[in-house]
Amino acid sequence: MSGTLMDALGIELITIEEGYVLAKMPVDERTRQPLGYLHGGASVALAETVASVGAFHLIDANKEICFGLEINANHIKSKREGHVFATGKILHRGKSTMVWDIKITDEDENLISVSRCTIAVVPKK
Repeated sequence: MSGTLMDALGIELITIEEGYVLAKMPVDERTRQPLGYLHGGASVALAETVASVGAFHLIDANKEICFGLEINANHIKSKREGHVFATGKILHRGKSTMVWDIKITDEDENLISVSRCTIAVVPKK
């Protein structure tokens, strides 16, 4: 998606299914902090992207729009290079909110970060 944060961070959507999203992000000069490790903010951006894309695919886009309302993250392990993969699964689907669980792992399936993201669903104006 040209001109978006996804584009700037190199985030690629791999799988989008009802209540499930898988995405990939490089660990490179775009996503590292000054000491050379994956930036926690980049991990959070990846997690919220997965939750937002997943939520968008569950709403009626003609009548509703969705936004990230809250996100938290625990960074478990560091990473210097390669790729990380975010797997998002819906935990709750209500009329005005959704809650998503997102796990970020590396190529060897080591847990890098975990997040929970609440998405607001509001009527379009």
